[in-house]
Amino acid sequence: MRLGKDLTGKPIISINDGRHLGNVKDLYVNTELYWLTGIHVGQEGLLKRKALVIHRDNVVIFGIDAILVKQADVITDDKELPEVADWQRLDKLRGREVDTPGGTKVGTIGDIVLGEEGHISGFALAKIFVEGTIAEKGIIYREALIDTGHTDGKMTVDLPKVERLYQEPPPKPDEPSEPEAKMNS
Repeated sequence: MRLGKDLTGKPIISINDGRHLGNVKDLYVNTELYWLTGIHVGQEGLLKRKALVIHRDNVVIFGIDAILVKQADVITDDKELPEVADWQRLDKLRGREVDTPGGTKVGTIGDIVLGEEGHISGFALAKIFVEGTIAEKGIIYREALIDTGHTDGKMTVDLPKVERLYQEPPPKPDEPSEPEAKMNS
């Protein structure tokens, strides 16, 4: 597992011709916060700004030193890839408040924790407002998330479940659930 910030700044290389396509500026995740959905490569245009994006399906491997993609023409813009409108950029997720159903402030999101295949397994906290195991670990597993905060800007977690998951971390998901698979297609 690794943090999303570990991918930021990495070079993007085409495996069919070894061409350097740019560097990772940011990451996109789906609104349910299950999967990494794309890579933000930058922007272009003075009047009509377009975000340059690589869809997750075009990534071959998230390597230690570089991101390898299928071919050199995988970069598209958000106008040609309409689903980008439903994705969230990681930089917009950072700083999102995390609380409990009762309103107890837990902390703020600092980063995502990614599995090898691009699934989000948890969230690293930047600021922590509670004591105990959460303060020691600094990570909340995705399984404990009740509400992603997509509409109101506040994520909600099941605090007892967070504590239980620290005792026995959740297994890595091998396949996305049916709703997740539809989002990725």
